[in-house]
Amino acid sequence: MKSFTVPGFASLPPGGQAVVIGAGGGLGSAFLTLLDGTERFSAVTGFGRKSRPALDLADESSIAAAAQAVKQKNADLRLVIDATGFLHDGAFQPEKSWRALDPAHFAKAFAVNATGPALLMKHFLPLLPREGKAVFATLSAKVGSIGDNQLGGWYAYRASKAALNQLVRTAAIELKRRRPRALCLALHPGTVDTGLSAPFSKQGLELQRPEEAAARLLALIDSLEAEASGGFYSYRGERLPW
Repeated sequence: MKSFTVPGFASLPPGGQAVVIGAGGGLGSAFLTLLDGTERFSAVTGFGRKSRPALDLADESSIAAAAQAVKQKNADLRLVIDATGFLHDGAFQPEKSWRALDPAHFAKAFAVNATGPALLMKHFLPLLPREGKAVFATLSAKVGSIGDNQLGGWYAYRASKAALNQLVRTAAIELKRRRPRALCLALHPGTVDTGLSAPFSKQGLELQRPEEAAARLLALIDSLEAEASGGFYSYRGERLPW
């Protein structure tokens, strides 16, 4: 039985579009499924490296093509969720010490966690309508908080997510000048049972199913108003320190 409630998105004007970027991942696919199940949107589109058109954060032309495909649909873009992110792969693992710092690791972390989302903002924020609430939300991480860092380690991931938070804050200021009711948000999803976090899940941490984490974040998005734009929020609704 489901232990979560999918929001109805009454805060958004009906009939708009919703877009999920990184829809092939564990959390991204959960967002896509839940949004598909609502009746608020006329179209729900998922983008990723295997979508049509494909979207690759390392290829700005693919981001532009995806944004153009959204623009061509006859409906306002009301919600964009960026569910992309890089923590580890076969070549790189989170660093425990400065002895493990690797410029190639930093380059990949920043490309996926900061530069890629910045390019998404470049191409998708201008598509948000000038009137009414609309949201661009990107997945950050609590470990990207400088004020909350008490453990050290994870240099590339922490630094790239901190950079993402700064990009969100900066873009939100520009967004407000043109679309006063639109929001640009950085969201911490918590620990989710996906391939990204599975190797680092510790006993005692709240481990969420992707559907549960996605529902919590969607409910948070639905609850936030324009003054929250540029903020960094936990899935619990608390505002996190920079």
